[in-house]
Amino acid sequence: MSSADVEAKAEAHHKDPITMTRFLLDEQRQHKSASGNFTMVLQSIQLACKAIANATKKSGIASLYGIAGDQNSSGEDQKKLDVFANEVFINCLTFSQEVYIMCSEENADPIVVADKNSGYSVVFDPLDGSSNIEANISVGTIFGIYRKDQSTARPSAKDLLRPGRELVAAGYALYGSATILVISTGRGVHGFTLDPVLGEFILTHKDIQIPKKGKIYSINEGNAEQWDDATKAFVQACKTKPAKSARYVGSMVADVHRTLLYGGIFCYPGDAKNPDGKLRLLYECNPMAFLVEHAGGKATTGTQRVLDIVPTKLHQRKPIFLGSADDVAAVEQYYKQHPGKKTQQNPKARL
Repeated sequence: MSSADVEAKAEAHHKDPITMTRFLLDEQRQHKSASGNFTMVLQSIQLACKAIANATKKSGIASLYGIAGDQNSSGEDQKKLDVFANEVFINCLTFSQEVYIMCSEENADPIVVADKNSGYSVVFDPLDGSSNIEANISVGTIFGIYRKDQSTARPSAKDLLRPGRELVAAGYALYGSATILVISTGRGVHGFTLDPVLGEFILTHKDIQIPKKGKIYSINEGNAEQWDDATKAFVQACKTKPAKSARYVGSMVADVHRTLLYGGIFCYPGDAKNPDGKLRLLYECNPMAFLVEHAGGKATTGTQRVLDIVPTKLHQRKPIFLGSADDVAAVEQYYKQHPGKKTQQNPKARL
């Protein structure tokens, strides 16, 4: 694209910007039975993401770096910005008046909204990649939305322990050089970039389609000795002609965003130390799998479609391989060739 084309595109966005609010209202009009309640949930989420984006940009100045002094649901030390992002997300969703129960990475138990027994349940990781905050590496927010499970009388964990295929929407916000909010309500995947002057998310990536096959693989190769045979074989294949390029940020949102736009595969497999991997099914794997599938890609554990897994506990972990359909299919093929062949843990390999 020439510089003239870039300028023309920028000018068009400036003259007639499609804000996320405008986009959601247009989507709502296409459903005659829509009440606007779902739109309100998404509006609340974009407000929370704006507040978190602002906090991440001035976190050093506002003394939001460092450990908060507590641990989250997984026993990890909470950063001050983790706590801030979690409180913002809970408050925004609560005051939407449309959410009755939530699950956050930062809370061990479900968050039940008082006097509410209908509407939507929301699962979220308020600040993915927070260990990278002080290194000024991109972090993000991941979320998924479910409609009320009518079989439950009172709000409980059952409202949240549902397979990803039942999601009605999912998305993530990436707080980097620009703040980008990517969402899908089941009708394509769309990206909105925060305009710091207008204070609005503007549609910049309409109907994202992931390439069928990519040239990038993303995995933490520091764990290579602990991988199972299928993962080892796949990664070795990525290094042979035509070789793929290795790219790994260590922030799931950043790695998946690149994969979604450029194609390729993001991998976080299980290993001898962590057989189920380290990523949480409800609020990391499922929302990202939902987005990737609606963009034309695939997501698997190696042996099972991620969105078909029925969770058994809130903070359950699962291995995941997601991205371009052909690349993920290749992983599945390696797991068929290496069924049950696990790498034994080697205590001397630990650093």
